[in-house]
Amino acid sequence: MDKIKERFTILGQKIEAAEARAESAEATNKKLDQTLLERDQEIASLQHKLSLAEADLEAAETKVKDLKSASEEGESHRTTGENLARKVQLLEEELDKAEKDLKETTEKLRQVDVKAEHFERKVQTVEQERDEWERKHGEAVEKYQQSKRELDEVVAQMESLVS
Repeated sequence: MDKIKERFTILGQKIEAAEARAESAEATNKKLDQTLLERDQEIASLQHKLSLAEADLEAAETKVKDLKSASEEGESHRTTGENLARKVQLLEEELDKAEKDLKETTEKLRQVDVKAEHFERKVQTVEQERDEWERKHGEAVEKYQQSKRELDEVVAQMESLVS
């Protein structure tokens, strides 16, 4: 009878363990299903983006063909050249300004670094002075304590003489 009860107990434990594994597997399955759904959505999104990119590519290719035919015309070629020359000039001016700004910023940064080093040295000097004052204070307190002990001894000796 005890063996049967023990067998039922073991079987009950095995059933509970199996149920726990099944619940765990179901949770894992749900997570994987969710991940799969997210991946499917990503694929759909990427396919949509790809189709848009392909449409943009076709539009760009058409535009390139149109521009090629337009560039063959003398007047539009000259106008395009002038426009490009103006853009190049503007970009060169912007580049010069950007380089100037970079130099100024670099100089300011260097000055800030120099000031920071200067202040760090000042902080070290002040800390050293503070440490020296603390040391002197400690010595003064020690001398005070010693003098007080000596005074107390003298007072005690005088009182013993008076008594």
